[in-house]
Amino acid sequence: MKKNSTVTFNSGEYVVYPTQGVGKVTNITKQTIAGHELELLVVNFDKDKMTLRVPMAKLDQVGIRKISDETTMKEALATLKGKPRVKKIMWSRRAQEYENKINSGNPVAVAEVIRDLHRSENLAEQSYSERQIYEHALERLASEVAIFDNISLEDANKKLLDTIASRQF
Repeated sequence: MKKNSTVTFNSGEYVVYPTQGVGKVTNITKQTIAGHELELLVVNFDKDKMTLRVPMAKLDQVGIRKISDETTMKEALATLKGKPRVKKIMWSRRAQEYENKINSGNPVAVAEVIRDLHRSENLAEQSYSERQIYEHALERLASEVAIFDNISLEDANKKLLDTIASRQF
């Protein structure tokens, strides 16, 4: 409907808000706030039961984007098959880096977090915080894969876990 400086969004379309994940555009509306009329993109996040209103002029700044294209999704899945790269730095710093990657909204960066934190049954247990970050990353990527492939969230999770399981070093 309305055009931003780089991208056009339509009502009913799925988008990715970097810090929240996948949401659905429910409306593009005008609203008067503090005496100024603003054009707002209304995005609904069913999982969180949250509605976000983003001024159209600020879309580039907040990083809202369309669902990834096929090339990006293939790159993310290929990343999952790679060898885990765990840096030898303190966990608190690694955890911060992982959170930043997840909140970037970049599917390849999120796939790196999943790849690095995934533990198979024969490896040592994860700490609670490692598990939380891993599950957050898995949920974030699975929600985008589900929309991209037009499958259920459960099937998307299974696809990601199967991809990780198929990796060979």
